Amino acid sequence: MAEISGLALNIGAVERETGLSKDVLRMWERRYGFPDPQRDDNAERLYPPDQVAKLRTIKRLMDTGMRPGKLMRQTLGELNTLADARAGPRREGAAPALERDIVALVKGHNAPALQHALANLLMRLGLQRFVLDTLVPLNRAIGEAWMRGELQVFEEHLYTEQIQVTLHAAINAFPRQTGAPRVLLTTFPGEQHGLGLLMVEALLVPEGAQCISLGTQTPIEDIRSAALAHKVHIVALSFSAAFPLRQAGEGLATLRRQLAAPTALWAGGEMTRRLRKSLPGVRLIGDIAEVGPALKAWRTDSA
Repeated sequence: MAEISGLALNIGAVERETGLSKDVLRMWERRYGFPDPQRDDNAERLYPPDQVAKLRTIKRLMDTGMRPGKLMRQTLGELNTLADARAGPRREGAAPALERDIVALVKGHNAPALQHALANLLMRLGLQRFVLDTLVPLNRAIGEAWMRGELQVFEEHLYTEQIQVTLHAAINAFPRQTGAPRVLLTTFPGEQHGLGLLMVEALLVPEGAQCISLGTQTPIEDIRSAALAHKVHIVALSFSAAFPLRQAGEGLATLRRQLAAPTALWAGGEMTRRLRKSLPGVRLIGDIAEVGPALKAWRTDSA
């Protein structure tokens, strides 16, 4: 393959193998001295296997909220030990059969069977129960497998893509709503994970909410403009565990000041569980099961 010289990978291959962008790899090289790639005859970067393995583990730990500066000087063995501790003990014997079966389909790269299994579960449970009773534990199982290094980046992406296809189809089957509340769904710049937004939409749409999704990584000024243009009642933001805590707090405070006073601001996801104090004017939703009660409370207050 043109991308591989011996056992070393070029920067494009490393980006796909680890989920770390080329810009991040170059920035770490300047700031931390790691990675420390070799160069080929054309002065292009080539990354040895041991560096790729370390980068992959650093990315896994960053997905739990750890910052890269604290990880660079540790050995691969130390990083793997830390990742295993963060993932928790393996649950092969205790894990429900459904979780084991879905993880096996992902590892086996069987996209048609995975899509079929998810569609059957959705039909049997209904959309809201599918999200709360099936997707929440499945996401955890996939996350734990990723943390232990049992899944590659493309396998985790396969799972996410199939979940998104399933949820989009189910959401679109509902009649388009025109009532209240109108909910704007998005994430801040730097937050690439959008599955949480889709899961929240799947809980809100059956309750008659009108959801307007901007996708991920929307600048704060654009969120404010969209909230005004669509006359939304609620702006809902999702944060993964990897999103920087201080950046989230500052961004939410800024957005709260820019939104009209009657507009509710919700913040949910793994990151919100790490906040040690409440944020004025922001409803924190640390567990997706709290979305339903939050909607009910909003309707009660609005009435």
